[in-house]
Amino acid sequence: MEFDYIVVGAGSAGCVVTKRLADAGHSVALIEAGGRDNYHWVHIPMGYLYCINNPRTDWQFKTEADPGLNGRSLLYPRGKVLGGCSSINGMLYLRGQAADYDGWRQMGLTGWGWDDVLPYFKKSEDYMDGPSDMHGAGGEWRVENQRLHWDVLDDWRDAAEQAGIPKVADFNTGDNEGVSYFKVNQRSGWRVNTAKSFLRTAKRKDKIKVLTHAHVNRLLIENGRAIGVEYLRGDATQKVVARAEVILSAGAIGSPQILQLSGIGPAQHLRGHGIDVIQDTPEVGENLQDHLQLRCSWRLDGAKTLNTMANSIWGKAKIGLEYALTRSGPMSMAPSQLGAFAKSRPDLETADLEYHVQPLNPRGPPRRDRCNSFDASYHGAIRIGKIQPH
Repeated sequence: MEFDYIVVGAGSAGCVVTKRLADAGHSVALIEAGGRDNYHWVHIPMGYLYCINNPRTDWQFKTEADPGLNGRSLLYPRGKVLGGCSSINGMLYLRGQAADYDGWRQMGLTGWGWDDVLPYFKKSEDYMDGPSDMHGAGGEWRVENQRLHWDVLDDWRDAAEQAGIPKVADFNTGDNEGVSYFKVNQRSGWRVNTAKSFLRTAKRKDKIKVLTHAHVNRLLIENGRAIGVEYLRGDATQKVVARAEVILSAGAIGSPQILQLSGIGPAQHLRGHGIDVIQDTPEVGENLQDHLQLRCSWRLDGAKTLNTMANSIWGKAKIGLEYALTRSGPMSMAPSQLGAFAKSRPDLETADLEYHVQPLNPRGPPRRDRCNSFDASYHGAIRIGKIQPH
């Protein structure tokens, strides 16, 4: 098979790139190791509970045991399905801070400053309140307010303001500092992923060939140029050729792995695995960093939480009925409803602490008189050593 472009990975980036190329008249082969996004839990917001660590939708990676975590290994979810991580994630619509993008540009990453990327955010966006200086409307990527309300979260927001964290309406204006409810990638109580938002809205679907359950083994390289890919589908190894370019969008784990399997990476490491070195590039596969979430829980008196609501068969039935009739309530919840960004020191220019607040404790005590729980978590950076397959 031969196409103008080959896109490896039908996740959050791959679906967008595929649509843009196809709508411009180019033929595209989109190759995805996972399957179709036709699993019902992909589309129901609380379904992330059933998609993460599920082999149908998740690669089921784990980090190596870390001495700093008392020898524990953490789950490292990565989407293995059309839509990629946008099919299993928390649906929160959060841009980075302007200072971070500008910092990349100052380091030499031309085209990645805040003023450079903002037009692309707006181009793809369908913001529920319409267009503005910071938001776009009419794009593919729907952004809405959450469809539920908790008094205990309002109280937490008021307390944060009293502690010096200002209330804000929107985290996505370039300065994240403040406390607010998160915006979510949902449409009328359903999750939106990039497969629905971009692939299925492509104007030239005839230009797109989607290959699912196709695991790319390596790039095909001739005279220093990637001309195609080799992939495994079922028991057969197959090849596809690109007339223009091969685009790797297989994620923070998949893309470096494919490069290394193709002979592009740290030479000594590749030779140790019997891989012929095409390009000695020590940076490929190094310095992966991600968020470590520290979860803290409190037992509450006199406040309504999800643990209270879901403490009986009738309560669970009521939750299900509310979603079936109105697409609202706890089944429409993102994993975090309220958030706060704060500075660890007053001399910092931008916030460096992130808090997620939920009216539940997913591991709450089973006793009925102790099930009213409240959860808040803190995010900080962690360097990931190695990722192990499930």
